Amino acid sequence: MTEFWLISAPGEKTCQQTWDKMMVATTHSNNLSTNHKFNIPDLKVGTLDVLVGLSDEMAKLDSFVEGVVKKVAQYMADVLEDSRDKVQENLLANGVDLVTYVTRFQWDMAKYPIKQSLKNISEIISKQVAQIDNDLKARASAYNNLKGNLQNLERKNAGSLLTRSLADIVKKEDFVLDSEYLITMLVVVPKTGYADWQKCYETLSEMVVPRSTNLLFEDHDSGLFSVTLFRKAIDDFRHKARENKFTVRDFQYNEQEMNADKEEMTRLSTDKKKQFGPLVRWLKVNFSEAFIAWVHIKALRVFVESVLRYGLPVNFQAMLLQPNKKNIKKLREVLSELYKHLDSSASIIDATMDIPGLNLSQQEYYPYVYYKIDCNLLDFKNLKIIYHVYQEKQ
Repeated sequence: MTEFWLISAPGEKTCQQTWDKMMVATTHSNNLSTNHKFNIPDLKVGTLDVLVGLSDEMAKLDSFVEGVVKKVAQYMADVLEDSRDKVQENLLANGVDLVTYVTRFQWDMAKYPIKQSLKNISEIISKQVAQIDNDLKARASAYNNLKGNLQNLERKNAGSLLTRSLADIVKKEDFVLDSEYLITMLVVVPKTGYADWQKCYETLSEMVVPRSTNLLFEDHDSGLFSVTLFRKAIDDFRHKARENKFTVRDFQYNEQEMNADKEEMTRLSTDKKKQFGPLVRWLKVNFSEAFIAWVHIKALRVFVESVLRYGLPVNFQAMLLQPNKKNIKKLREVLSELYKHLDSSASIIDATMDIPGLNLSQQEYYPYVYYKIDCNLLDFKNLKIIYHVYQEKQ
């Protein structure tokens, strides 16, 4: 499992005792989880009012940063397109995989100096991640416009003969050009109708040039035929062709326009390749930054909630549990039994009540401090849906 439970319990005689007790209850005898100490430095406590206010603010900040982390991860998958199997190896935090980063978490003193107040540290994270979010919107918008324009051109050059661009199919010599009276038209004929076409094309109008049809191209379903006729017969020919289930393509040979489309496609394809590398690098760097910020918020929240619940002086052990998938319910029961003495009223608290400092309305309530960290950030089934919804909101 890539889901972790970040919990804390008050130190007994020592914090080590708290750790040992939890290990005995969850690992030594029953293998309910794999556990790691979660190191939180000595942060500045501040006043009770500030802590209560921060508790609410950081719940919102946690949710916002998690959203940005997922958006960056999901956009990485979108940009990598056919190489989505390589997404996970690009989603690293500080150069290591996410599970390793979380289980070996060390506070980044350079980014988030612990001499600063808790409020200042949370504001540093908030500004940093908001900037990543804004940059992502701008970069995604630019790259998606480029990609969309290229896809539109590619669609024009693929698909059915009824709709696709004919620039790569026809040649100058296929047409009667610069004639005052004659014109060459292009007709899409179903493969099952080839014989009918050959029998009747000369009689679809009075002014069709005999033996002037040629098969220029065919796909799975149909063929593209040229036919030459007098200009004054165009409308009549088009009408009679439709009655016989032949489709006249609205096409005029124009070398300049056809070359312009090819050049535009080459330009867009080149631009996309040029932007791809720098964009993936930006996503890797900023995914790492956002994920690191997110785990630091979890650490801040554990610190604040532990002080609010367990009081001063600061004395608690933060612990990271990776539940055994088959034993999640049992693990929750064991933890509740182990820590029920921390809050005798926990069983009668209404989770819909909004008590400052406890955030009961935001999540499940337990007698111990609890937050979830889920390192599984991608849902490939819903990836396209989520991303397009995100784009529409921009």
